[in-house]
Amino acid sequence: MPVIRSAKKKLRKDMKRTIANRNTKVSMKQTIKKAASHPSIDTLKNAFSAADKAVKKHLIHKNKAARIKSRLAKLLSALTSK
Repeated sequence: MPVIRSAKKKLRKDMKRTIANRNTKVSMKQTIKKAASHPSIDTLKNAFSAADKAVKKHLIHKNKAARIKSRLAKLLSALTSK
């Protein structure tokens, strides 16, 4: 545990940020899984938005978001081509 007052404050801030980041990442993963299991325009739109928000908050790399979006779009195009 930190002894210095500023270190204690940083610990409190870091814990709050960790929780917020974890919640954002978990919700992103859930929307992506939902979009992968039931691909539709609405679910893909939500998944794309969640991935972009995670990139904006520096939780995932922008290339990872692009890869996720590409894979989801491929699922939808496979369904529409059938």
